[in-house]
Amino acid sequence: MKVIETNNIHKTYNPKTIPVHALRGVDLSIEEGEFTALVGPSGSGKTTLLNIIGGLDRPTEGTIAVGGQDISQLSDNQLIDFRKENIGFVFQAYNLIPVLTAQENVEFVMLLQNRPKAERDARVVELMKAVGLSDKLDKRPAQLSGGQQQRVAVARALAPKPRFILADEPTANLDSKSTANLLDIMARLNQEENITFVFSTHDQRVIDRARRVVTLEDGKIVSDEWRS
Repeated sequence: MKVIETNNIHKTYNPKTIPVHALRGVDLSIEEGEFTALVGPSGSGKTTLLNIIGGLDRPTEGTIAVGGQDISQLSDNQLIDFRKENIGFVFQAYNLIPVLTAQENVEFVMLLQNRPKAERDARVVELMKAVGLSDKLDKRPAQLSGGQQQRVAVARALAPKPRFILADEPTANLDSKSTANLLDIMARLNQEENITFVFSTHDQRVIDRARRVVTLEDGKIVSDEWRS
């Protein structure tokens, strides 16, 4: 089943002054259960494409469908609600809320969804166990290592049971051991629970683990490699 489908996506910044063509007619389909990396040099368009897929940016031209729904036609408020219910994000900078504990960070989106407390509590315990941090529920971000913070961020992204996870350079600030641990967790969740992951990355360690590698250059897809 297709969870993401882009059709002729263009993105131009500063169209009235000095145009920057970040994307030039990108067609991409992502099936449920993929573990896919978007790669390419800086300025190739991979982060722009990830942001458009996630509804954080809008295409200048073309359409983007998530679960068959064209999100390019949604209003800003509708996009906020759509992201909250359908898409999990993992960012390079972790983006945890510093005054909240790990438990509170993981349950934050579920609070916005008005999920019952018992459901939130059970989901947090389940996910913190999955990322190997059952003993860190009451810790604030400053009390956690970078690798631990990113694992909390993964648990937070998974908490609302989204259609897929978008990860923008998730290993950029991590050492080799933390990167390996994080990728092991993501790969296990992908294989055992069929969770779809799409990465934007320069990191060869992530690329080596991906089962599909989509390469962009100058805003276009130049190769699309599937691996067994």
